[in-house]
Amino acid sequence: MFRTANLLKKLRLEKGLELEDISKKLKIPLKHLLAIEEEDTKCFPQEPYCSLIVKDYAELVGLDGQEIIRLFHRDFAVKKKSKSQNKKLFAFTPQVTFTLLTVICLCIFSSYLVFEYLKFNRPPKITVDWPVPIDTNQSVLQIFGTTDIESTVRVNQDLVIVDASGKFNKKLDLSSGENKIVIESKSQAGKSTIIEKTYNFKQ
Repeated sequence: MFRTANLLKKLRLEKGLELEDISKKLKIPLKHLLAIEEEDTKCFPQEPYCSLIVKDYAELVGLDGQEIIRLFHRDFAVKKKSKSQNKKLFAFTPQVTFTLLTVICLCIFSSYLVFEYLKFNRPPKITVDWPVPIDTNQSVLQIFGTTDIESTVRVNQDLVIVDASGKFNKKLDLSSGENKIVIESKSQAGKSTIIEKTYNFKQ
């Protein structure tokens, strides 16, 4: 099977033509004609200019230009296909790796900022281990609870110490009858969570 480049070169030599002659007659750069004859695809001009050069070259040496273009595309179809397929393959180049790492770091940092913002602006969590039952004959009530470590806690307006794990406790002296106990946990942003319970002290 004849290849286009070999066919063009064979007929050129039979007619005693030099590439410089063809370059001058067709006003085509000599380097493009050399690239086509030597099948140096890296130096091929861009389409459709490349196909037009092949067509004019073929007609100058007495060949059917359209038929030669068809053969030329046949000769280089595999190379073009392979090049196209290679472009689709993903490669972890240093540049791609750096870009991916940058995007990942930005996503992590953005998530951290959002988390901290929401954490700072939400009311603090608080859980209390209430003594039971609510009807009691004991004059002293011991309350234990847990809240966010950055929060301040007040029990019936009295400030209570919160330890490093967020735990707190408070002893209350009950008076006869109903005793309303209000526990407030306030965050650094000023958001509060309040829970309350009423105990009946019977002497």
